[in-house]
Amino acid sequence: MQRNSNILHNIDWVTVFLYVALCVFGWVNIAGASHTYDQETFIDFGTYAGKQLIWLGGAMLLAVVVMTLDHKIYDTSAYFLYGAMILALIATRFLSPPGGIKGSYSWIALGSFRLQPAEFAKLTTALAIAKFMGQYEFKVRSWRDLITPLLIIGIPMAIIMIWEKETGSALIFAAFFLVFYRQGMSGYVLLCGVAAIALFIIAVKYNATPVPLGTGSMGIVVCMALLTVIGVFFLLQENRHTTEKIIVTSAIALVYGFCLILNIWIPVNFNWVGIAVVSLLSVYLIGANLYKRNPSLVIVGLFLLASTAYTNICDIAFNKVLQTHQRKRIELLLGMIEDPNGVGYNVNQARIAIGSGGLTGKGYLQGTQTQMKFVPEQATDFIFTTVGEEWGFIGTSAVLIVYLIFILRLIQLAERQRDNFSRIYAYSVASIFLLHLIINIGMVLGVLPVIGIPLPFFSYGGSSLWGFTLLLFIMLRLDAAGAERMR
Repeated sequence: MQRNSNILHNIDWVTVFLYVALCVFGWVNIAGASHTYDQETFIDFGTYAGKQLIWLGGAMLLAVVVMTLDHKIYDTSAYFLYGAMILALIATRFLSPPGGIKGSYSWIALGSFRLQPAEFAKLTTALAIAKFMGQYEFKVRSWRDLITPLLIIGIPMAIIMIWEKETGSALIFAAFFLVFYRQGMSGYVLLCGVAAIALFIIAVKYNATPVPLGTGSMGIVVCMALLTVIGVFFLLQENRHTTEKIIVTSAIALVYGFCLILNIWIPVNFNWVGIAVVSLLSVYLIGANLYKRNPSLVIVGLFLLASTAYTNICDIAFNKVLQTHQRKRIELLLGMIEDPNGVGYNVNQARIAIGSGGLTGKGYLQGTQTQMKFVPEQATDFIFTTVGEEWGFIGTSAVLIVYLIFILRLIQLAERQRDNFSRIYAYSVASIFLLHLIINIGMVLGVLPVIGIPLPFFSYGGSSLWGFTLLLFIMLRLDAAGAERMR
């Protein structure tokens, strides 16, 4: 009895209140999105709203169980739970319905009951990362320190993406890079991620656009020009020898000038010119600065070489690796195609629904887009459109503010943890929630590709609700244990 009273006293009730508020308002909108004109009551367990009540009851029970267990069990069993989940992810392919569900083999179907283990893999991976990185004085000081953590997140990520063909759930594992950054990883790694996205967009979108002069792809030429600018910028910043900087920059300018003049008589492929310039600049940065022992410019040189190779395989990967529907979603996002009645239908209808809500919304159960079911998956991945149409700009702003407070509260709790395991796990939880929020809202607004990411505590579904609940309440249990030790 004393132990339970301590838990109740030390639990962070602010976070619990935010959790309950999001779950309740989420259920209200699920009920609104799934409501039909001939429906007499919301408490019908054959509807989405009724089923979600069952999931909510199960979530509350899970929260109670998590809070009553000894907090040490989450540390001691982290690797065991991770290993068991890897086996479950592999087995899911064999237990999925024949042909999968919408092309994905990430669901276990037992009659009418469906479970998605990928939603729980984020939890077990967060525990395993916290267990490994929670070792005494562990810091990310070099790339070698990232090998094991990358394997921990890479194995379930690869299984979910390749074996189960569930791209959306796999991408969420990128949230752990924010944890690595908190543990000492260089900010340049995150910048490399941003650069990879930018190069991919430019290379794919402008691949078929010819250069105005000569021959070649505008996508490749622009990417090579950007990489050249990056290399020259770091050379000017890090190199103290003025003469050397003048020689290198002048040589680059002369190469491009010579090729432009030569192009008057002989067509020049500027793809190869750009690749050659970046490659030679990279070799120079690596070779000259290995001798001078300037690791910064050596790293920049390696980055330029890797980026050059990456840029030239982006188009191949886009056309050969991605599935047709994935390519079309990216093409739609980048403005390469317009298909309002096909692949762009969801996003187009979502924009109409949110925009029609105006400032205050049309009122609960009064949204025409919602009630006429114009937006597919409106109770799941596109639940935010219901908020926009029925509650308007004020309602959507209120929801986003609550999410912002919720995530800031998680970061605050993470910062006050005294032991490494609890702190790293808490940052993992905050990062996962943050990325879910960004991707879901982004795809509903049409600024990110549609990849099927649920909105935490809002989207219909037992697997996601239970997975998020376990993530959160294990964190609250660890926080309560830390608060108890402080007394």
